[in-house]
Amino acid sequence: MSINDLERRIEKMQEWEALAEEASAEAEAIRDEIKTEMLARDTEELAAGRYIIRWTSVLSNRFDTSAFKKQYNDLYKAFTKQVASKRFSVA
Repeated sequence: MSINDLERRIEKMQEWEALAEEASAEAEAIRDEIKTEMLARDTEELAAGRYIIRWTSVLSNRFDTSAFKKQYNDLYKAFTKQVASKRFSVA
């Protein structure tokens, strides 16, 4: 692939990424409108034609690595490992 081909591919990629970002923002705005309606109706479940919308509270337990590291730093270091990965970027 020539430098010109690469440049065109990068420009095309950036166009698609911008379009995807715009679509994602639009979907999020619609999602927020639906949530606002559910709040106004004071409901966690709503039937809309062939769809059932649920917006429920969920409790989960997460491991607090910061607190663990602060209190048990040696143990934290003993179970920490480096992981290699590759990062793609265009500047």
